[in-house]
Amino acid sequence: QVPLVESGGGLVQTGGSLRLSCAASGRTLSSYTMAWFRQAPGKEREFVAAITWTWSTMYADAVKGRFTLSRDDAKNTLYLQMSSLKPEDTAVYYCAGRLSLSLARLTTDYTYWGQGTQVTVSS
Repeated sequence: QVPLVESGGGLVQTGGSLRLSCAASGRTLSSYTMAWFRQAPGKEREFVAAITWTWSTMYADAVKGRFTLSRDDAKNTLYLQMSSLKPEDTAVYYCAGRLSLSLARLTTDYTYWGQGTQVTVSS
C-alpha cells in the first residue's frame, strides 16, 4: 500500500497558476511511475500527466505547454505546476502511482490513488 495525499488545490482566476503536491507516506517513490488525473463533474476521470523515476514525462494534449510535472524523491513528493489555467481545467485532481518503469495513461494502469484535491478556475 502506498498512501498518497494531494494538496494545493483551490480557487484561481483564468490565467492564474497553482501547484499541486502529492506526498507518499512511508514509502519511497523512486521506483514508481507517478501521474496526475482529473475528473470534472459528470465526466470520466482523464489523464493529465505522468513521470517515470528517470524523469521521462508524458502530458495530455490539453495541458501540454501549460502544466509541468516534477518529483522530489528525497521528499517522496510529486508536483504539478499548472499555469495559464482555464475554466475547463476545473476538476478534482488525483495523484496516482504504479510500480513500473514505463509511462501509462489509463486509470487501470495505476494501482495507488490519492483522495483528490479540488481545482476551480473562475472565468
